[in-house]
Amino acid sequence: MRDEADETTPLLPIGALAKHTGLTVEGIRFYEKAGILRAPARTAGQHRLYSRADLKRLNFIRRARLLGFTLDEVRALMRFADHVGVRSCADAHRLATKHLADVKAKLTDLKKMEKVLRGMVASCAEGTLPECPLIETLSGSKHDVR
Repeated sequence: MRDEADETTPLLPIGALAKHTGLTVEGIRFYEKAGILRAPARTAGQHRLYSRADLKRLNFIRRARLLGFTLDEVRALMRFADHVGVRSCADAHRLATKHLADVKAKLTDLKKMEKVLRGMVASCAEGTLPECPLIETLSGSKHDVR
């Protein structure tokens, strides 16, 4: 059984943390600068050292970002996670519901784009036409892209 000190004891250099999380060193530094990840402990040589708690936090951040949450949304989710209480689940649910609606709207837009692109690609006749309908459409000189 681990105690809280084990969770916060600095032990991982930034390269090892990057490997464990699947993030880049630059990505980890970005999250530090963005204020989502606390400044790490430093060795006497000023090398960053991260704890298991930092590893968990970065995994949380990475998963949220993979789901398309913005940095501001990740910050909000982290506040909910850091201050677990009666309202945190309701607040997280509200944020996730809004994000889901945004994702659905993007999917609708992507389906429309796919339909237009499919038509544009089909109109090219595999590049055998003297003029390129795809270029003409993108240039606005032919066909409306709506």
